[in-house]
Order: sequence, then C-alpha cells, then structure tokens
Amino acid sequence: MHLVNLRRTPLVEVTDRGIRTSDREYEFDAIVYATGFDAMTGALTNVDIRGRGGASLKAAWSAGPRTYLGIGSAGFPNLFMITGPGSPSVLSNMVVSIEQHVDWVVDAIGHLGHRGLRTIEPTLEAQDAWVDHVNLIADSTLYPRANSWYMGANVPGKPRVFMPYAGGVGEYRRKCDEIAALGYEGFALST
Repeated sequence: MHLVNLRRTPLVEVTDRGIRTSDREYEFDAIVYATGFDAMTGALTNVDIRGRGGASLKAAWSAGPRTYLGIGSAGFPNLFMITGPGSPSVLSNMVVSIEQHVDWVVDAIGHLGHRGLRTIEPTLEAQDAWVDHVNLIADSTLYPRANSWYMGANVPGKPRVFMPYAGGVGEYRRKCDEIAALGYEGFALST
C-alpha cells in the first residue's frame, strides 16, 4: 500500500500497470479512488438554486448554511431539503431521518393544499433562532473542536461551521411535530 500526496506530486495518468505521478510510476493490482466530498452542503450549493429576487443559495450560505430545522431556508420558498444542514442527518440512522423528513414535507404540502395555500418558507427569525440553537447544542460537544468534515474542514475555503443538529433524533422529531401541530410555526405560508 502506498499513500501519495497528489498535491505535492500530481497525478499525470493511469497506466496499464498503475498510476504515474509527476514524480514516478506506482504499480498496482488495484486502485481505490477516494475523491473526497463536500458533506451536507455540496449537493445543494453545486446546483444553481435561486430563491426570491433571484437570490443564490450558494451566496446566502457563503458564511455557512442557514436553515430552519434543516428542512428550509429563508428566502427560498417551497425549497425542501431532506436531511439538510441543521437536522440530525449524518448523526442519525439516515434512512429513518430521511423517512421522517419526507413524511413531514408531505404533511406540510398537504396542509398547504387543504388551505388553498401555495408557498411555505421559514421566517428569518425562526431560522436565526434555529441556527443559534444548533450552535448552542454543538458547542456543548467536542464536534466543533475537530477539523472534520462535520465542520467542512475537508473542503478548502469552506466556512468552518458545525452543520448537523446534535440534540438527538427524538428531540428533533418532537420539535418538528410541535411546529407542524402549531400550523407550521416559524414558516410563512401564503397563496
């Protein structure tokens, strides 16, 4: 096994026998490609998502993601994120969290339809309060002290912000259910 820093000696080509870098050729029986990833935000900011007035989600999140419940972002009506930043997502059983989010979104859309409404988006105040809550919970853990992908530390230039909700799936689900029961408190609903 060889660990090669491709920043120091860039990959030039894959050959019949292995890989050639700017330094030398390495012969291999197998090559494992680990290309890295931009967790939690990359799948959203690498698409040109536009909100009210043409606002760019990438620009809105330039200092780090800002969501309400990890489900929506102020200024982006009807944009639903499934296990987005600000939700337990990667700190949970993802399949269960995805199902919970999808069920919540389906119920929210049904709520709009039954009332003749067409749009839903977080209020800025609810979003700011949620982001503060997510940060408060995170700051009581060791997560923000590590240079991990949870903090975006693996992506050069990405803001160093703890992205998932560390308050637990049960507490998160309770909060989502409470918000729905209160007519989607913290969300602006309109025609």
